[in-house]
Amino acid sequence: VQLQASGGGLVQAGGSLRLSCAASGRTFSRAVMGWFRQAPGKEREFVAAIKWRGGSTYYADSVKGRFTISRDNAKNTVYLQMNSLKPEDTAVYYCAADPSGVVVTTTPGSYDYWGQGTLVTVSS
Repeated sequence: VQLQASGGGLVQAGGSLRLSCAASGRTFSRAVMGWFRQAPGKEREFVAAIKWRGGSTYYADSVKGRFTISRDNAKNTVYLQMNSLKPEDTAVYYCAADPSGVVVTTTPGSYDYWGQGTLVTVSS
């Protein structure tokens, strides 16, 4: 199983970026797919999640109204559209998969598979 994250970069405050997470090696028809981020010196934190089946979405309060998680079943890809970016959004962003899909959790340890991370830097 591989998760390939991409789309990070440098953007000014107020700008937008779209992250992608391409899944391969198995189907995730019942998985919960999540995005987490980790800033320097801080713990990894939950950003957003989506149930592959049904498409229910969940967000951290800090990104609600600015970020949108979505999926493309045909491409086996999950996206994170990030708008109105702030300097405090600067972090390495990771996509993750919980194949069981039983519940949506914000705990990194509940996710079995992780992408390699993509750096998002927001300048003020």
